[in-house]
Parts: sequence; structure tokens; C-alpha cells
Amino acid sequence: MLTDHDIYLFREGTHGRLHEELGCHLKADGNGAKFAVWAPNARSVSVIGEFNDWSPQADRLEPRADGSGIWQGQVDAVRRGHAYKYRIVSNADVEVADKCDPFAFYCEHPPATGSRAWSLDYEWGDGDWMGSRAARNRLDAPLSIYEVHSGSWRRKPDGSFLSYREFAHELADYVLQTGFTHVELLPITEHPFYGSWGYQTTAYFAPSARYGTPQDFMYLVDHLHRKGIGVILDWVPSHFPADAHALAQFDGTHLYEHADPRQGFHPEWGSAIFNYGRDEVRAFLLSSAMFWLERYHIDGLRVDAVASMLYLDYGRKDGEWIPNRYGGKENLDAVEFLRVLNEAVYRDHPDTMTIAEESTAWPMVSRPTYLGGLGFGLKWNMGWMHDSLAYMRDDPLFRKFHHDRLTFSLWYAFNENFVLPLSHDEVVHGKGSLINKMPGDSWQQFANLRALYGYMWAHPGKKLLFMGGEFGQRAEWAHDGQLEWHLTEHPEHASLQRWVSDLNRLYRDELAMHEVDHAAEGFEWIDCTDAQSSVIAFLRKPRTGGATLLVVCNFTPLPRANYLLGVPCAGFWQEALNSDAELYGGSGWGNLGGVEAAPVGAHGQRFSVSVTLPPLSVVFFRSTVDG
Repeated sequence: MLTDHDIYLFREGTHGRLHEELGCHLKADGNGAKFAVWAPNARSVSVIGEFNDWSPQADRLEPRADGSGIWQGQVDAVRRGHAYKYRIVSNADVEVADKCDPFAFYCEHPPATGSRAWSLDYEWGDGDWMGSRAARNRLDAPLSIYEVHSGSWRRKPDGSFLSYREFAHELADYVLQTGFTHVELLPITEHPFYGSWGYQTTAYFAPSARYGTPQDFMYLVDHLHRKGIGVILDWVPSHFPADAHALAQFDGTHLYEHADPRQGFHPEWGSAIFNYGRDEVRAFLLSSAMFWLERYHIDGLRVDAVASMLYLDYGRKDGEWIPNRYGGKENLDAVEFLRVLNEAVYRDHPDTMTIAEESTAWPMVSRPTYLGGLGFGLKWNMGWMHDSLAYMRDDPLFRKFHHDRLTFSLWYAFNENFVLPLSHDEVVHGKGSLINKMPGDSWQQFANLRALYGYMWAHPGKKLLFMGGEFGQRAEWAHDGQLEWHLTEHPEHASLQRWVSDLNRLYRDELAMHEVDHAAEGFEWIDCTDAQSSVIAFLRKPRTGGATLLVVCNFTPLPRANYLLGVPCAGFWQEALNSDAELYGGSGWGNLGGVEAAPVGAHGQRFSVSVTLPPLSVVFFRSTVDG
């Protein structure tokens, strides 16, 4: 029951649990349900559905007397699973719209657009995970994310979708095999248009019915947790589709979105923009975020398209946007919403994380709000992604002219808490697959991709790889099919998959690889100046004890013997991983297990090693002596 305090928080924009009061809530005995919906400009609201033959006269809601704009009532004939909508009449009985419930827990299977009366009872079995996930999600923990689209990862032989429960078992087994610590699901919030991949959400509290019920999705999260795998949800508070049955012009007015298209319409995506200046809208979005963390045990939210939220001129030409009250292009209301969101998440769920997909140089995205930041835990490093892919596309003969693309990211690597993403955006819309971006013949393509992954896993920052990249899918990602799993039967693809698995193992096992990802003391250049050879070398160092790692990257197909590199300590430097090993499809160049450091200074270090650099390779050396 909505209390006066609920209404106060709703109007203030800080209510984070509106889903407990608004929407459809079945009675404990299963007979009937209570309904509440925000429609302040409606003339009348009624619940229509399977239980009353979709009659708008049968079950009318009444407006609350407190002026909140909330209509509420009880419908005794409703049973679990019944489809329903709200019939909303506005503008003196002229405009009539049938809207799905903004707070629905479950929806009809697309292309049907109704909501379903549902409850969220489920017996969770992930207590061990929930008790330990604070340590697993810390900034000093290994975070290697496998990004997945539920509908196109794998399908049944007849081409139909895997259910959430089927997906749970196959995905968990595969993630354990390949060594990722977390999965990130492209948006599973209900979306009528499958081709939007979930980024055109119409139900912010309902997992897509394409793959099963809410309890089936809970089972997916639960099973992954029981297997020790974290779950991150891609969440889209930046825009929503203008579908007539959903949020757009919900009560006959621009309720959730801005009325002026210069503020309320995305010209690039053809979708509506939330009005972050409206308190009730902020409370709606805040509640959605908290809902997934609380009711579904989600471990983190990757917030989509943050740049489009922050800038009023995003995707617009001069004259197509309205400046803020100071004349600037910053969306001050969105900034405030994001700060409130992150404060609430880390206050109530400090063992989870928020991750910003933010593609600009907006400062302090992943810094606390009390320091003036936006408060995210992590931020995608889009600059690293663009520079690295541009460098790797070059013929190795010409890479020496673009050496700064490799090294520039270390100038700003610790300004934010970064995730290094090779995401779905890099393998769609004609961009081709990752393996096909690599130059040269097939052998060189695979060697280049192994080198890119080795450099990525060694570079400071958490890791994210989109499905299919781990085994070198040849085709560009297509949402209407499944990955090219047959390729894993071929040696070169299986070898790349094994390389990614072993990178993940090294990343998890070696403190130096993940413990100090976001501070300069975890990284030290040995040599970043050998542009002529297209070679870079650096150290990764732990904070709390453990081995120091020397990482050497050779981005040309020319092997280099007796390559001298400074190291900080004496003793044996074991070759821990070599992307050119025959095991990974390489040519087999290497260092016969490691090299002994000599008391000869180089590169500002007291000792040095003489190593063999295989062609198009990354080699990891582990110190066996504390340095």
C-alpha cells in the first residue's frame, strides 16, 4: 500500500522501490490483484484483460486524492498469467490508448504486447555466491567478462531459442571452460523488436518472454552463481522506443519523455529520451536499477549510451538542441540522475558494480560523487579499443609509423577505472569480425589476433570480449542465427579458444595481472620507444606480494633473437605464456622455458635478460625472485 512517505519519495525522485507498490500485485491467496499506475493527465484509467473480455467499463481505477497522479484499484477476477493492459482515456474522452504496464514483471510473448499478472516467488540457492561476491567484484579482483546475446549465442537444432534454463547449463559449462569470471547479457528487458538486441526496451521490470518466465531467468542467474560466475546486465536508461503500447505519450502527454523533440527524440535511433528533470521519471528508472539487483541478484549494471545522456547535442546539428540554463551542452538533469543512481546502488548494494559505456572525455566518470564524479565503479575504455583496432588493422610493415596508438592509452590508463572492451559494437553494421580485421594470410590473422588478446589481457584494466571472438568467428555477428560453433572443430580456431582460456587462467592466478589495474604502481614501462621494431615491453606488478610479470609484444612477423630488456631483479624469469606456442597455433618460437637475468643494467633497471621474440606474439615472463 502506498504511504504518504512513498508519495513524498516518488515526487522527490529518490524512491528506489516503486515496483513494490506500482504495477500489478497479486494477492497472497492468488485471488485478484491490486493495480496502481502513474497517469496524472488521464481522464480515466481502467484495467482491461483476459479476465474481463478486455472491457474498459468493467474494472475502472480511481485517482488518489493526494494529487500524485496515481490511479489505483483492485480487480478480483485476475489470476496469475492473465494478460492485461491499461485503457487510458485523455483529452476529454477523445484520445484512447491501451498501454502495457510500466512496472509489469512479465509480458506476453512478442509480437504480442500485453503485460501478464505475475508474482516473483523463487527459492534461491546462490547463498555462497552472494556471501562472497563483494570480494569477486572488487576493483582489485580479476574481472574478465564474456558478453553474450541470449538469442544468438547458441540455438536448438531446429533454429529455435534456448530457454533460460537450457541456456543456463550450456553457458555455465562454456564459461567455466574458457575461464571468464563474469557474463554480461545484452539487454534482456522485454523488447518487441528482436532486431534491437534489447536496446529498445518497453518493459523495464520484465525479462523477455522469448526465453521463458521470470522464474526461468532467475534460474539462469542462480545457476551461474552456483558455478561461481557473476552476471552483469546491460541496462538502457538512455532512451526508449516510441511504440504506441509502451511509455511514449503514456497518458496522452509526454509523460516520461520531453515534449520538445530537440530534447526528447533521438534522431539517430528514432527513439524517445527520458525526461531526467522530472522527479517521477527518475524514481521509475532508479527503481528499475534497484529491482534487478535486489529481485534477480544481478551483480552489476552496464549502463548503455551514457554519452547520449550527458550531452544535449549528442547526435544533433547546430540548432537541433536546447542549451542548459548556463548555455552549455551538458545535460545537468542527467548528470544529477546518474549521481543519484550510483549513490543508491553503492549505498544499498556495495558488493555490486555499475559500469558506464561512455565514449567521450567526460571527466571523473568512475570517481565518487563526493569528489565531483559521476559515481560509476568502472568505465569502458573506448579510446583504447579504437586505437588498438586501428593499429592491428595496419600491415605490420607500416605499424612502426603508428607506434603511439599502442602506447598512448597508458598516458590516461589510470584516470578512470577502466574496462577494455572488444564488444558487439565492433562486429556489426559492416565492421566485420575481429579475425577478419587482422591483416595478412590466415596464419598471420590468427597470430595477430592472439597478439591483440595477449596485449589486451596484459594491459591495465578489466577485460570484456563479445561472444565468438574467443574462437575467431569469421562471419560478422548476426542476431538471427547462432555463432559459427562448427569452426571450433578446426585446429586454428580451437587453438585461439585455448589461448583465450589460458590468458584468463593467467589473469586470474597472477595477482600482478589484476590486483593493481587502476593505479600506476601496478604498471611500469621497460621500453615503449622501439617503434622501428614494433616492440613494447612492460612490467605488471602486484601490491600484496607475488611475482612480477614481464610482458613483451612483437607486432611484426619477424622473430627477434637476443633482444635485450631490463628487469628489476636477478634470477630466473620463467616463460609463463607464449602466444606463438604450437599449442595455440603458433610457429613454436620461444625461450626454452625461460631466461636467466644477468647483472647488466638496461632500460634503467639493474639487471637484464636476453630473450627471443617470436613473430606476431606476446610473451609473458614470471619472475621467480621478489624484485
